[in-house]
This record gives sequence, structure tokens and C-alpha cells, in this order.
Amino acid sequence: MRITLIGGPTALVEINGLRLLTDPTFDAAGSEYARGQVVLRKTDGPVCGSKDLEPIDAVLLSHNQHADNLDDSGRAFLFRVRQVFTTEVGAQRLGGNAVGLAPWETEKFASADGIAALQITATSARHGPPGIEPGAGDVVGFAVAPAGRPGEAVYISGDTVW
Repeated sequence: MRITLIGGPTALVEINGLRLLTDPTFDAAGSEYARGQVVLRKTDGPVCGSKDLEPIDAVLLSHNQHADNLDDSGRAFLFRVRQVFTTEVGAQRLGGNAVGLAPWETEKFASADGIAALQITATSARHGPPGIEPGAGDVVGFAVAPAGRPGEAVYISGDTVW
């Protein structure tokens, strides 16, 4: 397994012959995202562009309602991967290739040729203290392991402080 930090919440996870990307954010430094009275300003850009990372087999998206975890360029990138794993409500919003997972739900994901496979399990996550969920929205983390080898799992916390 190899993990490469791309920037912010975005990392390339190479495991069991598959390439996964976490929370894709590829907008340039200086980008701004207004959300009510709050304006997020991106201070650093990614170390490379999305095209430099292709092919990507799947995206592990902790949530899709905040631009610091899925910015405009990252959202466009989602359509260039085979599968996006995210929250149940996030999958409903995104449609297409998105699969929604409830906490502790597991999906098997195989390479296009069927040779390599992973077990992807959504884990409980929370943006902040108990009760914040109605304002912050749903979020998940992930435990990813080669199929049949759960002891080799890597935990990806997602956007959580829990």
C-alpha cells in the first residue's frame, strides 16, 4: 500500500492494485466558496492536477456538501472514475456512479478486469460535538482492505473530529 498526499483532504491511496482518491479538491489556491455568512478561502493548491493522477478506480468521498472536501474541479472529476463511495444522502445528491453507504455498511469493489478486489466499509464520523449533525450534515470515514484480508485495512477518517 502507498498513500500520497495531494493537498488538503485529497490523497491517492494505492492498495491491492487499485487506485483510490479521497475527497477530491483540485481548485487553485485563492479560490473562494461562500456558504451563508462564511466564506472559505483556499490558501494552497494541490501538488498536481487531476489528470496527472489518472486513472483512478474509485473516489472515497467523506461528504459532498462542503467545498473544502469537494470543490468545483473535484466535483467535475467524479464523472471520470468508475465509482464514488460516499454518504447515503450524498449519493442521492450526486446520482450517476455514486454509491451511498451507511456507517458500518460494506461494499466489495473490484478492478475493471476483476483480478483485484477491496472491501470498503463506511465508518461513523462526525464534524464536531454531538448535535452538530443537522447543521454540518452527514459525513463518513472508510476502512479499506484487500478482499479477504480485513487485518490489512487502512482507516481513512474522512472529515471527522470524532
